[in-house]
Amino acid sequence: MIFDKSTPFKTQTSAIYEIASGAKLLKGFALDYEEKLILDTSMLMRQSKPRHMMTPRGFKMSVAMTSCGNLGWTSSNRGYVYHSYDPETSLPWPKMPDSFVTLARESAGICGFPDFIPDSCLINLYSIGAKMALHQDKDEKDMESPIVSVSLGIPAIFMFGGNSRKDKVRRILLEHGDIVVWGGSSRLNFHGIMPIQENSHGILGRSRINLTFRKVER
Repeated sequence: MIFDKSTPFKTQTSAIYEIASGAKLLKGFALDYEEKLILDTSMLMRQSKPRHMMTPRGFKMSVAMTSCGNLGWTSSNRGYVYHSYDPETSLPWPKMPDSFVTLARESAGICGFPDFIPDSCLINLYSIGAKMALHQDKDEKDMESPIVSVSLGIPAIFMFGGNSRKDKVRRILLEHGDIVVWGGSSRLNFHGIMPIQENSHGILGRSRINLTFRKVER
């Protein structure tokens, strides 16, 4: 793992590393929720199947995505937007499972955001070679709440920069059960995922699932 000037300290369930002001890595914190998270994620992906969306510039995303909660994030040639329904089915997005809400709130609370109540969760399915370019999460109306990102399955290299695309980018290994929380002065930091390398997980096989919790509405 690579941590630039990070300071580790211990809790009962995980090691916590500060990766920037307002941003922390919780190593292995989701492992206690592993079985329920995987079962609930599988159920959600059956209800609303992950799909490869198009960017406004006409590129097909390598990551397959779906959502749950009151709002779901979508991308098309018309831009990025949150909807209360799945555009592919015209049905409301699946309800966010209790296991998701509990883990997201506990993780945010540990990192100094005790009032976080997510109303949206993006479910990102990465296969070998999939990636996510550096970007900011700026489509939400609520910028006071943090982003909570949960990693399941095979490892990934997480890129975390600053508020400017030109800022130095840290590269951090994310493994099964790791959680990254960022908010405050880091809320609009650029971040992304490097191409997923060949690997296999005992439960999820050759795939990585990322659960990204947001508070969209104020």
